Amino acid sequence: MTSSSVPMPAPAGAPQPAGPLRRLTARGRDESHRVASPLELFFDLCFVVAVAQAGAQLVHAVTQGHAGNGILNYAMLFFAIWWAWMNFTWFASAYDNDDALYRVVTLVQIAGVLLLAAGISQAFQQHDYLVVWLGYLIMRLAMAAQWLRAANSAVGAERTMALRYAFGVLLCQVGWLGLVLLPEPTHPWVFLVMAVAELCVPVYAEKACQTAWHPHHIAERYGLFTIIVLGETIAASTVAVKSAVDEHGALGELLPIAAGGLLIVFSAWWIYFGVPIHGHLRSNGQAFLWGYGHYLIFSSAAAIGAGLEVAVEQAVGTTDVSMLSASAAVTLPTALYLLAVWALHSRHFKIGITQQLTLPVTALLVISCTFLGDWAVLVAGLVCSTAVATGVTLTAHLVGRRREASAALPTD
Repeated sequence: MTSSSVPMPAPAGAPQPAGPLRRLTARGRDESHRVASPLELFFDLCFVVAVAQAGAQLVHAVTQGHAGNGILNYAMLFFAIWWAWMNFTWFASAYDNDDALYRVVTLVQIAGVLLLAAGISQAFQQHDYLVVWLGYLIMRLAMAAQWLRAANSAVGAERTMALRYAFGVLLCQVGWLGLVLLPEPTHPWVFLVMAVAELCVPVYAEKACQTAWHPHHIAERYGLFTIIVLGETIAASTVAVKSAVDEHGALGELLPIAAGGLLIVFSAWWIYFGVPIHGHLRSNGQAFLWGYGHYLIFSSAAAIGAGLEVAVEQAVGTTDVSMLSASAAVTLPTALYLLAVWALHSRHFKIGITQQLTLPVTALLVISCTFLGDWAVLVAGLVCSTAVATGVTLTAHLVGRRREASAALPTD
């Protein structure tokens, strides 16, 4: 037997390749080269359909003069989308064994996502949450089945944790029936109660035992979904500009919006990926805050695209929304995105008051761009790109000073 034919041992904690069905056991938290799987990428791609539907309905609500109601519905439905994605992501980071049953159950979850996406317009326009609830039911039953399967392979505290997750997910799903059975005026209160309950399930479950999620893998998964949401923002705004040019020929009015929107999205990408965050995810407390806080990052990133569509429609006169409202539809979610990224990422890596204040001050400047009329989006984009350039310059200066200090140290 040659050396090339000797099978190499699988890394500790990695899914074993033998057989279509394997025990669903925890993976190693220190696995090397842990990256997103093709199944996870496919899962994210299907989720973006629901994100696109929520954004489209937000545009419709704002352009029809129902911004307050639209924002509330958007916040509620985006929570459902984000929470289902997050539940799967953290579970997969700890327990993905990639066997046939795991794949089938994940595909069932994807079917639930698509059903949820199909019901978003009814939920927005008619406050009918039945289809959304049914899609959510499919996803949550599949998620509970995964946790029960993990519990079957676990013992002691880990088994207790898995069972808490499974029954917590099922109990919350029953609670969401309030959106289907109770009258419309109660829906915001049902959402508030159930959102808090959902957020408490992982906190309670992991008091028994912490899941073996992988910090680098989790950071990559969140980063990939951020890219997908920003990509949806670019796609939605590009289609809006194309349609406006084809139907109205208003290229001059649209160029500032298109250029500003592109600068905002490019800056949003650069700012998010400016620092490696996985090293900061050292404990469950930090991870919970970081993971939960991404609701603001994801929802605001998607809302930027919706805002650009509103700005385009206002520019060509297909909506009665005021210039101020159309500008705010872009600047406010952009400012929220900047503040959320600063709070969750950037502030941990900034030294000195100048670096710490760069993004918060940028957010305030972006908000003030709301009052610049036709040039609001373009100037907001220039402000964001200036913040990127400032951050790069400050970082390079800091690195240079550290290198000089290191070079000045005496050597043996």
